[in-house]
Formats: sequence, C-alpha cells, structure tokens
Amino acid sequence: MKLLFVCSRNKWRSLTAEKIFHRCNGYDVRSAGTEEQARIKVTEGHIGWAELIFVMEKKHAARIRQKFPHAVSSKKIICLDIPDEYKYMDEDLIEMLKSRVSEHIELPDN
Repeated sequence: MKLLFVCSRNKWRSLTAEKIFHRCNGYDVRSAGTEEQARIKVTEGHIGWAELIFVMEKKHAARIRQKFPHAVSSKKIICLDIPDEYKYMDEDLIEMLKSRVSEHIELPDN
C-alpha cells in the first residue's frame, strides 16, 4: 500500500513518519509539505500515487482539497491531529505517529 504523509514544511512531522514507516509491512511511504518553502512540496503526482493520505492537521487536508480537488476526490485523507511542536525523530512524535496510524493500518508490534 502506498502511504503519503503531509505536514507544512516536510521537515519534522511528515519526514519522521516517512522514516519510521518506510518498508514497514511492505508499505511504500513518501512525505511532502503544503507550504511554498517545504522541503518537498506536495504535488498532484503525490496525490495520484498515494492510496492513503495522512495529514498532520486539518489545514493540510483543506489545502490539498483546495489545490488538487480532482486528484483527491476518490482518496481517503486521514487527519492525525498532530500539532507542529515536535522536532524530527522526537520520541513523543514517534509514539504519537505509531499510535494514531495504527488505528488505520496494520503495523508490526515493536
């Protein structure tokens, strides 16, 4: 399954998610950001590629729906409600990501 994680700048939250879920249970994982200065900006190609889209905040889902209305019309977007207060690979962020993502997809027990 192809998973896309989206935050604002693709530097901390979504990049951490990409790192920890990469090759997990055979998932193909990418990450991107919604802002102009994002490390990797989300594109219509990202949306088309993804089977499941996880956003960190509701504003990310709104931005994606506004910018790519046709591409997301048949996509499932899941908001993880993770605020922008964590650094890359922060232990609390990792635990929160694993907990919230595991509500939607199967993750290994570790």
